[in-house]
Amino acid sequence: MAARKGRAEPPGDSLFTGLAPAPLPDRLRPRGIEEVVGQDHVLAPTAPLGRMLASGRLGSLILWGPPGCGKTTIARLLADRVDLHFEPLSAVFSGVADLRKVFEAARGRRAAGQGTLLFVDEIHRFNRAQQDGFLPYVEDGTVTLVGATTENPSFELNAALLSRCQVLVLRRLDDAALRLLIARAEQAMARTLPLDEAGRDALCAMADGDGRYLLGMAEQLFELKDQTPLDAQGLAALMQKRAPIYDKAQESHYNLISALHKSLRGSDVDAALYWFARMLQGGEDPLYVVRRLVRFASEDIGMADPQALPQTLAAWDAYERLGSPEGELMIAQAVIYLATAPKSNAAYVAQGEANRAAKETGSLMPPMHILNAPTRLMKEIGYGKGYDYDHDAPDAFSGQNYFPDGMARRQFYRPVERGFERDILKRIEYWARLRAQRDSSS
Repeated sequence: MAARKGRAEPPGDSLFTGLAPAPLPDRLRPRGIEEVVGQDHVLAPTAPLGRMLASGRLGSLILWGPPGCGKTTIARLLADRVDLHFEPLSAVFSGVADLRKVFEAARGRRAAGQGTLLFVDEIHRFNRAQQDGFLPYVEDGTVTLVGATTENPSFELNAALLSRCQVLVLRRLDDAALRLLIARAEQAMARTLPLDEAGRDALCAMADGDGRYLLGMAEQLFELKDQTPLDAQGLAALMQKRAPIYDKAQESHYNLISALHKSLRGSDVDAALYWFARMLQGGEDPLYVVRRLVRFASEDIGMADPQALPQTLAAWDAYERLGSPEGELMIAQAVIYLATAPKSNAAYVAQGEANRAAKETGSLMPPMHILNAPTRLMKEIGYGKGYDYDHDAPDAFSGQNYFPDGMARRQFYRPVERGFERDILKRIEYWARLRAQRDSSS
């Protein structure tokens, strides 16, 4: 069956396709861009896609967003609006031979005056060489490429392909958008869902921003023989809770560990515990989390609370002894400790500045008076000469210079007025005064 201009027939269409009942998500697909919910930031008249459609010209795009946010629907509607033949392709099921056929057909349509919108679902699944294969056909206008991906294009797509496409970020559907979909479903079915208000809230929460998943659950509820309204608990007993969207190797992994780290740095203990729980529920390895906590203990707390590092290492050790789920409590305790500890990145900054100074100064030798002199020759040429043993000084502080000769004294470590570093700051200031006194008297 040939596809009419602007639309592609779904795979496997036959004379009997129209007799088969379509799933509710398919029946409620928007018929126009105006009916798409939750994506006004890209579809409004003043938004990127709205401006393109107003001009009648569509450039190549990458639609990046979570499952069920409308990527495929938007691509189909764009093809209709700008009068392009819609050619769908899945990177999961397609290879080089399929791409060649698509490009040859697009060339033929172009020669006949018909453009092609090539929609590639899961475009990140194509390897780098396959992605390079799109470039000449996108450049010469044989196809207008619209790729859809749930993964961060910066990591998954070639820079050359990205430079030829505009990346549009689609959002997970908020509660308002999900409730609008529920209203459309009820209108299409000519009856209300068997849910009370708490049940509706629970249904939206279970959908987790996925409109397709929401409508799938709504369809199951419409099919119940008993249409007595369900509350949140009744809905949970009936429906299996959806697993959170979390890929340990991809974007969500880095987003959540970043959220945890920044919540700890911001001393928000409750938010930190929430992101820790989100990572565990997504299947993250607790040892990965505790390794990051060890880093945090030095990077963001350091000497403001010297116990932060031992506390975190103790949580690591306890988790390895107990395993999950018992050992997760020890990691949670470390999260609480780190979030509520005084913060200082002075050690982190000091290490960075010292590293840069070491690179700048190259291979300067230590001053002679602090060199070891294990042989007679070394003593004769001045190794160790003039060294003042600090414990011989009344206050155990000689004030000698320990930087290389010819290098001005530098301060890398600047303790803050928080936690234990407040005491360290007093010591450093005290030694600085002694050093200044002895420099002036020498």
